Amino acid sequence: MEKVREKSEYEGNPVGLKKETALKMAAELDRHLASFIILYNQYHKHHWLVEGPQFRDLHLFFEDHYTQIHEQYDAIAERLTVMGVVPTCHPARQIELAYIAHEEEGEFRIREMLQKDMEDEKTIAVELRKSIKLAFEHDDFGTKSLLEGILFKTEDRCHHIEHFLGEDGLSIGLIARPEDIMEEDDKASAGKKGLRTTARKPAAKPKA
Repeated sequence: MEKVREKSEYEGNPVGLKKETALKMAAELDRHLASFIILYNQYHKHHWLVEGPQFRDLHLFFEDHYTQIHEQYDAIAERLTVMGVVPTCHPARQIELAYIAHEEEGEFRIREMLQKDMEDEKTIAVELRKSIKLAFEHDDFGTKSLLEGILFKTEDRCHHIEHFLGEDGLSIGLIARPEDIMEEDDKASAGKKGLRTTARKPAAKPKA
């Protein structure tokens, strides 16, 4: 195929941004685009692999998150085109540009997957704040406004994951391994057939 324009070629912008500003902020946006696409794929993986008593809730939870992220990185890519820059689209180059890394192949515990997502969301929030400050310093208020909206939703997702990871819950399997929370005498009673917990009788009431 014959290229119409090289990735590195700047074509100007119709919104009155200086070339220096457009190129500087485009580099910031491209990093965010790559990182959001990696997180999008990671959330998809977790959506596919989640199982257990809270399967439906988490399945839909992950779906809601990757849907939000898709909308956000689409908006970032559109802003890049406004600035006269071609968004980075090749997966290999996106991996190089991103400031987060997709988790390794294979299946992990649900809690560990959620923790990875929360750490990545936090990293993105930190990087977004840096870009918002830079946009303000260069009078790029359009990019500043866009990233502020994305930051708010990123922080909200991070907060929701924190709730899923809370210590109080009905599903022990989500919070911890059974052996982590069993009483000592329960652990001693666990046989080869697997772990079991011992029901405790309520203390007898004193006779009147």
